[in-house]
Amino acid sequence: MKNIVYILENDFRNFFRYKWWLVGLVSMNLTDLFIMAIVYNRMLNPEILQQIKSYFNFFAPGLTVTGLFASAFMIGREVNMEKRREVHQYLLSLPMGRVELALGRVLSGGLRGMVYMSPLLATCFAFVGFPTLYQFLLILLVLFFLAVGISGLSIAIAVSTKSIDKFVTARGLVYYLLFFCSSVFYPLSLIEQLGREGRFPMPLVTFARVNPLSNASNLIRSFLLGTPPFSMEMIISVMTFSAVFTFFAAFAYIKLIERA
Repeated sequence: MKNIVYILENDFRNFFRYKWWLVGLVSMNLTDLFIMAIVYNRMLNPEILQQIKSYFNFFAPGLTVTGLFASAFMIGREVNMEKRREVHQYLLSLPMGRVELALGRVLSGGLRGMVYMSPLLATCFAFVGFPTLYQFLLILLVLFFLAVGISGLSIAIAVSTKSIDKFVTARGLVYYLLFFCSSVFYPLSLIEQLGREGRFPMPLVTFARVNPLSNASNLIRSFLLGTPPFSMEMIISVMTFSAVFTFFAAFAYIKLIERA
C-alpha cells in the first residue's frame, strides 16, 4: 500500500496542476445543469415530462455521472503520453512491483474522478434531495467502483493506441456510445418504447439497459426521486464493468512495462 500511495500522490499532484482548468470544467458542468436543464424542461413533449416530472431533477444525477466519467477518463491521456515518450521505461527502475504500479494507476484515476465529481453530487443533493445515510454510502460505493472501471477502460485504450490521435478518436467513440446510449439524458423507459416501436435498434436498447452510466444514474434517481425503482441489477452492472476493465487495464499496463 505504501508504494500505491506514492503513485496516488504523484497522479494527484499532476491532476491539481491545472486546478483553474478544473474549476472551469466544473463551472461548465453546473452551467449545463442550470441552463440546459431548465430550457429543456420547457421544450419536452408533455408525455415525456409527465414521466420524469422535472427535467432538472432528472438530469442532475446524470450530469454527476458524466462528470465522473470525463474526469476518471483523464488518466488514459497521461498513460498514452507516457507510452509515446517511453516514460514507462523509467518506471521499471522504481522500487515497486508491476502489479502495484498498474493497480496504483487505475486506482488514482478512479479517485481523481471522485474528487472532481464531488461538487456535482453535492449540487444534486442540494437541489434534488438528500438520501438516507445508508443510501448515501451506497451511492458513493457504486460511484467509486464506476470511476475505477472508467479509469481502467481509459488505461486499456491508452495502452492499445500508438498515437494521441488514435486515443482521442477511440475516446470520442466511447464517449458517444456510453453517453447517448444511456439514461443520462433521457429515461430508459423512453428508449425501450422507441425500441418496441422500431424507431431505435434493439441491440442499442439492450446496451442502454446494461450501460453502467445508466445504472449509476438510475441508482441515484431511485433514492432521490423514487423512480425508477431500486434494483440489484444497478449495482451488479457497475461492479461487473469495474471488475472487467480493472483486470484488462492492469494486464495491459503490465504487458506494456514488460515490453520496455
